Order: sequence, then C-alpha cells, then structure tokens
Amino acid sequence: MSALATLRFVPLSEGLIDEILVIENATHSAPWSRRSFQNELEHKYGVFLVALVEGKVIGYGGTWVLVDEAHVTNVVVSPDFRGQGIGRKLMNEMLVKAREKGAVCATLELRKSNEVALKLYESMGFVQATVRKAYYPDNQEDALVMMLDDLIGWTP
Repeated sequence: MSALATLRFVPLSEGLIDEILVIENATHSAPWSRRSFQNELEHKYGVFLVALVEGKVIGYGGTWVLVDEAHVTNVVVSPDFRGQGIGRKLMNEMLVKAREKGAVCATLELRKSNEVALKLYESMGFVQATVRKAYYPDNQEDALVMMLDDLIGWTP
C-alpha cells in the first residue's frame, strides 16, 4: 500500500502547528509565524486544512471566504511529497469547502518565479488577473494575482 493511500485532510488544530512550522520554515524565505497559524484557528471566515499521511503533516493550506470570494492564503506541500498530486488534492478540498461557505469565485497570489504552482493553478482554471509589483518583502519579487471566476461551475 502506498503511503498516499492514507492521505487525509483535517482542520488545523493547535497540536499540528509544530509540524507545520518545520515545513513552513524549510519552505519559505518569509515564513509565517506560530502566531499567524494560531490566528487561523480563530479566523471566523477561514478554511484551513492540513494534509496527513500516516498521521504525519505533509502539507497545509488556507482560504478566507470574504463575502462571496475565496482568497487562498497559502498552499504548501512538504518537499518530500511534492510531485504526487497532493497540492491539487489540497486545493480541491479547500475550494470545495469555500464553495460550501458561499464563495462564487477564488483568488490567490503566487511568486512570479513559482512556475510549478502557476502550472497547477492554470490547470485548475485560474487565470492571471494582474501583477503586484515588489509584493514579497523578503526579495521584492512580483506576485501574480490569479482568479477563478466561476467557482460554482468549477469541478475538481
């Protein structure tokens, strides 16, 4: 049986934050703080999911549903588990849950240099809406703003 056969998604909990921080700090040049993740526990418009394989955190992602828009705040898969479709499955789960909360469209930002994520989002129906110049504070990299206009008609 493949390790991915045990893949499941659970809501963020305080007990998972330590494992998330290990991945966050290894993955990002401007990582979220412990407090940022703790804030997600209390975010009344948030949908924050954690991907587990055999009980171990291998990814996580968050979305805020603001009025009728789902804004994806982050999507991270542990480097050891990339390229196996986990990011797509995580995004699908987040977008379905956001739609259940009333979202009719979705937006996100990503680093202009993140070609792997760009290909994933485009394959899911997101299109580039604009560019935010010097958006990332760690290196002043531009952010691509992506939009999925029809979350109601979208199929995972």
